[in-house]
Amino acid sequence: MTEVIGRDKSFAGWLLVAVLLLAAEAQAAGPLLIAYGGHNETMIPLWVGIEKGIFRKYGLDPRVLQTRSGPIMMATLASGGVPLVWAAPGSAISTAVSGLKLTCFAVGNNRMPRELIVRKGIASLEDLRGKSFGVQSIGGGFWLQTMIILDHLGVDPDKFGLKVRVIGDGPVIAQALLTGNIDAAALTYALSEVPLKTGFRSLADAAELKAPYQGPGICALKESLASRPDFYLRLTRGLAEASAFILDSGSKADVVKILQRNLRLSKADESEASYKVLRLSTTLDLAPNPATWKAVQRIVAKINPKIAQVDLESILDSSFVRNLEASGFLAEQRKKVK
Repeated sequence: MTEVIGRDKSFAGWLLVAVLLLAAEAQAAGPLLIAYGGHNETMIPLWVGIEKGIFRKYGLDPRVLQTRSGPIMMATLASGGVPLVWAAPGSAISTAVSGLKLTCFAVGNNRMPRELIVRKGIASLEDLRGKSFGVQSIGGGFWLQTMIILDHLGVDPDKFGLKVRVIGDGPVIAQALLTGNIDAAALTYALSEVPLKTGFRSLADAAELKAPYQGPGICALKESLASRPDFYLRLTRGLAEASAFILDSGSKADVVKILQRNLRLSKADESEASYKVLRLSTTLDLAPNPATWKAVQRIVAKINPKIAQVDLESILDSSFVRNLEASGFLAEQRKKVK
């Protein structure tokens, strides 16, 4: 089995308590809270929709709450701390095993713009044997993307004796790579810039691999969707319009500013790298893809065999996206893409 090295569980427990208290306080204040794990470019459809006032056009006032990892994010949803999560497929499927009935109905991206960055001295896939990889959480989005890349490259983590270390979010993982605490990581283009300039190597560009993939999407408790269909349709409209705004090249200046502000990018090359990520990964094909989720299920089942028993049809709901297709709304949004 792959060796998994995690951080102290007591820290995770205290962090969860802090997140739940923050969520409860924010919920009392009024805005619609959406919890998320990874603080990276996959968040941009939500950031754009909020900061450009797109969601407000549809009577919504969402805010986002970072929870640092998929498990904590899902615990926040289960506790009632937030009504919505921006969850990676792996996190959603893993949560379904626990009995939590949730539904995912719209995704934000369908490409994986990451590089498999390795330290100096690693020149080939064969050199990865026995090496350590950094992830944000086991089963979460960062971990899942790493496993999809390795799977597509034919690298079996168990047979290669890989060590998977839970480090933190993307910037923390990048720093761990630079300082030699880990040997490899699947970093976003923006985070890959510094390692590549200092002599680290990219063994693969995931976007060029064209591995089956869908990134984080909006999920909620199943009972909530059944009771408020109009609300979730309006939320899907807002996500679609925000995605079209990103894909419109005429919006580049505004999108870059939002990236710089949220990701704290100060250098022009970092901003360009992040914008490149968005142009590659953002999509108006918002419906969850069952075939892609099936591939994710197969990978995640390696760490929890019970996941193979999850009925994906009970998780995925494409009805809101189909509604937008039938009404012509998505066709109008596609006209904006240049």
